[in-house]
Amino acid sequence: MSARTPTPWPLVALFTAGYLAAYLLPTTVGRLDAALPLSATQAGAVGSVLLLSSASAGFLLASRVDRFGPRALARAGLLLAAAGFGTAALTSALPLVVGGAIVGGFGSGTATTVAATGIAGRPDPHRVTTLGLFGVSGLAGALYLTIPHLGPGHGYPLAAVACTALLALCLTGRLPARVPAAHAVRAAAPLPHRRSGLPLAGAMLLWSLAQNSLWGVSGRIGLTQAGLTEVEVGVVFAVALGAGLLGTVGAGALGPRLGRALPIGGGTALIAGCIALSAAAGDLTSFAAGEITWNALYPVVLSYVIGLAASMDPRGRWAVLVGSASSLGTACGPLTGSLLSARAGYPAMGTVLAAGLLLVGVPMTLVALRPRHAGQIVELPVAEAAAAEIPVQEITVVEIPVVEIAVAEIPVVGIPLEGVPAQRNAYGTAGPRHTAATPALGPVSA
Repeated sequence: MSARTPTPWPLVALFTAGYLAAYLLPTTVGRLDAALPLSATQAGAVGSVLLLSSASAGFLLASRVDRFGPRALARAGLLLAAAGFGTAALTSALPLVVGGAIVGGFGSGTATTVAATGIAGRPDPHRVTTLGLFGVSGLAGALYLTIPHLGPGHGYPLAAVACTALLALCLTGRLPARVPAAHAVRAAAPLPHRRSGLPLAGAMLLWSLAQNSLWGVSGRIGLTQAGLTEVEVGVVFAVALGAGLLGTVGAGALGPRLGRALPIGGGTALIAGCIALSAAAGDLTSFAAGEITWNALYPVVLSYVIGLAASMDPRGRWAVLVGSASSLGTACGPLTGSLLSARAGYPAMGTVLAAGLLLVGVPMTLVALRPRHAGQIVELPVAEAAAAEIPVQEITVVEIPVVEIAVAEIPVVGIPLEGVPAQRNAYGTAGPRHTAATPALGPVSA
């Protein structure tokens, strides 16, 4: 099995480099607030602009990976991420920091788009997604343990993202320069399963918004409300992301055994409870319990959502659009969390976010149920391709007029047997006309 489906490490590296900026968001926003002349809300706005730029790349490039080629587009995205985040890390000039964050965010979104498109075309998209989540969770956890010991300043988390992009650039040579011919033939095909894809994308936007509203201010909750030091907060985040690794491994081991509705719906409900607990935390125990449990569940649900989106379109368009909608929600999260916490306080913010997350989980669960009842054709990319190229339904339509013509010819054959020869000739002339018409109907109908 492993020989037939080798691990696509370039896609895993792209996934890691693309998502790392979002995973480091709490420490990035906190250090922008502490090291630059920015308020907490303004620092959250910078984080939102960064992620908004990343989401815009996905929306712009979702259907253009085939045109530019995965290798060239991935290299361009990684170079933009390295240049943008590197510039923002090396300067204290606020315009350059914001501009670098925007450029770097667009590069990260480009890398994520190529990764999502490639993962959707794999025969095992859920497995590759869990490997990508494993990589980004592990790397982010190691950075949360390391960055507090490097000293103050806003540049360290940004520089880490830039260096990761450069390392991922070394693996892009193994990406295809052009998409396969079968992909190119389907390039003009309309977007399938819109009745499932559009609700999933809209729900995913709100799902990510609710979670990242808390994630963007989690560092400040630990420092101000729970009374922890930066080192203690970093340890909690590292352990939480380590729990995320375990959750990712569990999701990969379970695979499709539980379906998708139970992990998505049940996991979202549990995450809502964790958000309320973490936002109301007043000490190390409650803060750590909420953050660790939350981060253990988050990659599990996310992997199933990405796998669900990938199963809707083998070209990966729904995977990219749902991922971009998630990035858009993530982009609005820091600013939303900052505004809610400033006006209502952290506990009230957590209650509002948890309630919204429970409501959003309903349409996500319904969409997850729909492919299971729709039949296995949706689940297997090969079956979808066959349905696009050989429309089986049309063959059934062709058979109907053939039966009708055969029934119509029965009296035509029977009447000459009992009639006079002149009538037989007359009907004999009509018979070939019907017979000649029979093959003409097939192609027209088809």
